[in-house]
Amino acid sequence: MPDLRAPMHPRELSIQDFTYTLPEARIAQQPLAERDASKLLVYRDGRISHHVFRDLPELLPQDALLVLNDTRVVNARIVMHRSSGARIELLCLEPADGKPVELALREKGGSEWQCFIGNAKRWKDRETLTTTIDGVLLRAQRVGVERVAFSWSPGDLDFAQVLDRTGLVPLPPYMKRAATEPDKQRYNTVFAKHEGSVAAPTASLHLTRNVLEGLKRRNIDTSELTLHVGAGTFLPVSSERMSGHGMHREQVRIPLAALERIASQQGKALIVPVGTTALRTLESLYWHGVKLIQGRADEEMDIEQWEPYDQGEGELPDAARALEAVISRARKSNDQRLTGSTRLLIAPGYQFRFTDALVTNFHQPQSTLLLLVAAFVGPDWRRIYDNALGGGYRFLSYGDGSLLYRK
Repeated sequence: MPDLRAPMHPRELSIQDFTYTLPEARIAQQPLAERDASKLLVYRDGRISHHVFRDLPELLPQDALLVLNDTRVVNARIVMHRSSGARIELLCLEPADGKPVELALREKGGSEWQCFIGNAKRWKDRETLTTTIDGVLLRAQRVGVERVAFSWSPGDLDFAQVLDRTGLVPLPPYMKRAATEPDKQRYNTVFAKHEGSVAAPTASLHLTRNVLEGLKRRNIDTSELTLHVGAGTFLPVSSERMSGHGMHREQVRIPLAALERIASQQGKALIVPVGTTALRTLESLYWHGVKLIQGRADEEMDIEQWEPYDQGEGELPDAARALEAVISRARKSNDQRLTGSTRLLIAPGYQFRFTDALVTNFHQPQSTLLLLVAAFVGPDWRRIYDNALGGGYRFLSYGDGSLLYRK
């Protein structure tokens, strides 16, 4: 007898079911000398094969569309010291009060941000720390539990310029080393445009100009959108059940031309996001369209983590209709684009609307990114990861990657 029970709600999932043993020696601490020399595991129709990233154009069908996240990582890690010598480390996460990150980075003279604060117990409220680097005097005052008011001189510099001079590349904590000058280039993609991320869309780090040219020669198009990646993306889930885990909000911007290109592709040829951030942005489009059709959406996108799983018994629109609602609203906006944010959680049981295959790296045990992979390929995620571990693949941000076709 087939099992006719409803699938488990993701709130009830135990994160212990999505773990594996990752030896520390397998976590890549440095990028390879050549981006596209990274290994590429391909999973299709239950079969696994092994390649390198420069083979990607030959591994995709002609007429496929690759969707890229063109965000740029900023030097969001700042090291300061109290007069006692105590080290205080700040990681700028997002502008205070929900301000768009790109606007906040253009602020001059002062800007307030939510921050992770290392050694926070040593830093008193309203105490001002200062540092002078590369001709910039930067001041930081703690004005809340995780809220920091920055000011600087010269005041004609914007905050992006201040971070570029005084900050460090925000390498993930599992890279147990200090950021170096080459990381400024290697922890960004070759097509990065819009500043605002504190973590890289790591699957795209493997792409080179040569690979992109190879895609064009095979009539494989690319389209770009922006999701500014937050530090919480790569954090393991600490609660036993997913009901206790809150997804962090990430800001999104998608030009009308990209929306129309995705719509022209949908249902006709493969749509392949490069990275989980691009995939989550694509799938968030569907739920924004649903909310528009149901009369529950504002002009800006705002997708909560449980949106797909709390729809009740009503019939949902198909992907084409939902995307047309999004495009119609974007055409009416002043800047001809969709903006907003998403907290979408993709976990086993999720029904994908826009994604046929996925290029992605190998992710941490017990992370929401591993949940997404498990949703995409099913229980075979364990076989894929075991195969990669047995095949000498390098893991996490500077590691190797995979091309996964959805069943």
